[in-house]
Amino acid sequence: MSPRTFVTFAGFIMLIAGIFSPLISPLGLVKWNLFDLNQPFAIVVLVISIIGLVGTIMQNKRLAKFAALISLALVVLVYIAALMKVKTSFSFIPFPKLSQTLAGFIHYRWGWYLLFFGPILALLGSRKSKSIHSARK
Repeated sequence: MSPRTFVTFAGFIMLIAGIFSPLISPLGLVKWNLFDLNQPFAIVVLVISIIGLVGTIMQNKRLAKFAALISLALVVLVYIAALMKVKTSFSFIPFPKLSQTLAGFIHYRWGWYLLFFGPILALLGSRKSKSIHSARK
């Protein structure tokens, strides 16, 4: 296994670990992962990451790069959705100051790092390498 293939493989493993790690902690009581936030979306991200793993194992760089791009787009999408959900989660309270204070008690956890760095690592590993022989000609 080449080092680039290993980096791509590690990126997809990191993405899978990020799906199951804590992402949001409302009021410090519970920790929610991606399945707790949105189960169908988590299944789609999991399937895309498994497709990327299969592409990496089969040495198909195009498939791995495509899966890494799609998974990065999905992670950005779910992060934007989580930000919007947290900002509007207490909008039913008629007092804006109180709703902002309560929204401040919702904390983002360390799983977001895994979700972002996994696809980025997979993209870095699946990019084309410049050949030394082609540069000499």
